[in-house]
Amino acid sequence: MKASPPPARPASGPPAFFSPDVAAARRFYLDLKPARDRRLMVISGGLEHCTAGYAIRRESFPFHSIEYVARGSGRLKLRGRTHALSPGIVFTYGPGVPHEIISDPATPLVKYFVDFSGRDSSRLLKSCRLQSARVIEVFPPQILVPLFDELIRSGLRFGRQNAALCAKLLECVALKIAGANAPAGGLETPAFTTYQQCRRHIEQHFLDLRTLEQVARECHIDKAYLCRLFRRYDHESPYQYLLRLKMNYAAERLQQTGAPVKQVAEATGFADAFHFSRVFRKTLGLAPKDFKRLRPDISHIPP
Repeated sequence: MKASPPPARPASGPPAFFSPDVAAARRFYLDLKPARDRRLMVISGGLEHCTAGYAIRRESFPFHSIEYVARGSGRLKLRGRTHALSPGIVFTYGPGVPHEIISDPATPLVKYFVDFSGRDSSRLLKSCRLQSARVIEVFPPQILVPLFDELIRSGLRFGRQNAALCAKLLECVALKIAGANAPAGGLETPAFTTYQQCRRHIEQHFLDLRTLEQVARECHIDKAYLCRLFRRYDHESPYQYLLRLKMNYAAERLQQTGAPVKQVAEATGFADAFHFSRVFRKTLGLAPKDFKRLRPDISHIPP
């Protein structure tokens, strides 16, 4: 019986395809010569603080790569088209894709990247609308920072499972990108601004809001237009969003305080406890009385 091979150690130095025009960086390298039969393999990744003179020009790249701008500005030339780089911009390139990345000297780029290969690479890129060397924008702009930071921490650890963990985190990055795509028209359109204001109003006042009509009235827009905004920019209706906030608040009250269902129903704006229970079950999958049984019994825990 063959013994399992020892885990591959990270490469000792940066590959030649990295630019030297970097003021500071945190990078990791897992396997610069990956096996062809791997489903998905992270090659390297990291965070780069670019210098004022940062400029990189390539006719191709040996791996698929996703780059994400966290701070600063610059410009990207991808397949002959020029794009402005700013926080929240995500772009990709790979084998056979000419690209040029230039940092603005006044506000140098700070950007994350992850390089990967494997037979599922194209599927992963398509899942987050980054196929064919595309440029997209995520909202809010800093939404990907925690995941990329965790990817770097995992890549820098030495262990048998770090390569598999990095591949899973890459899939999480793709899922996050897919769920955080900014609207096609950009973030500065009047419609998107109105949507943000309405969503923020629901978040801040959900306990006092009862109906969709009330939401629309307090947001100073028509109910039908409110629904159209959420269909355009969200994955749920404004009323579904309102109910989800109410039910999550109710779940916290039931778990933390053990309050009676009727009391929690009234606190979330439901005069009828039976109606509250039906909505709670439809939203979270359990009736409130069953959810309360999940609360740990702390009476036997010594002080």
